[in-house]
Amino acid sequence: MAEYTYIKTRVEDGVGIITLDRPETINGWHAPMRRDIINALKAFNEDKSVGAVILTGAGTKAWSSGQDLNETKVIKGGEDGAVWAEEWREFYNALRNMDKGTVAALNGVAAGSAYQYAMLHDVIVGYPGSRMGQPEINSGISSVTGPHIMDERIGHSRTSELTLRGRVMTGTEAYEAGVIHYLVDEQDQVMPKAMEIAKMLAVKAPLAMKLTKQRIREMTQQGLEDTIDANLKISAENYASGEPQKWMAKFFEERAARKAAAKKG
Repeated sequence: MAEYTYIKTRVEDGVGIITLDRPETINGWHAPMRRDIINALKAFNEDKSVGAVILTGAGTKAWSSGQDLNETKVIKGGEDGAVWAEEWREFYNALRNMDKGTVAALNGVAAGSAYQYAMLHDVIVGYPGSRMGQPEINSGISSVTGPHIMDERIGHSRTSELTLRGRVMTGTEAYEAGVIHYLVDEQDQVMPKAMEIAKMLAVKAPLAMKLTKQRIREMTQQGLEDTIDANLKISAENYASGEPQKWMAKFFEERAARKAAAKKG
């Protein structure tokens, strides 16, 4: 089995398990971590001993905190912003192109792009502490792909409210909205439930699973591609303005102040 730097992988009872493991960013990802995830998904998709795949997060705080702002805060202008936005096409499609069932085991927060990535799984398992939302606007980052993915699942009105407020839902609200499919009572029940669902998916007829997923993907693929194309232009304009960089600098300053105050207290 391949070695990865920012994730851990294993196979259990015919289920491939990817654990996001970057504690310094609460499992938030940058380009090298996203590459690890892409490669692991492709490897499991080709592995005949694997019938389904689970993505979960290490630790107890987060599935993933989403985009590592240390990566985006150094984007210098519009061209860099467009290049960064294009990188997400392969990342999203690596998950969408899976021939096997995929399950997101939300052991904690899934924020921003992690919220988007979680929603692209076939089945989502969470608990009341599984917080999900689209807070990009709070860091001065335009939100394009997230609203597209949300709109298909929870409707236009709720999508607008969540995106423009940068609000994060509790696991209970996400379940009631139809984002989380199975809501267990406690955090330590998330992975067992995810394994239960993944094992059920793993024993389905493989060609029927592949072809059905292919058709489900085709139903929405053009919309996602158009959205990513739009994001190239929007991210270029956003980063060329310098606004995201200023807001992210403010975020880091406020976080440092909170940490300093906590040490004194």
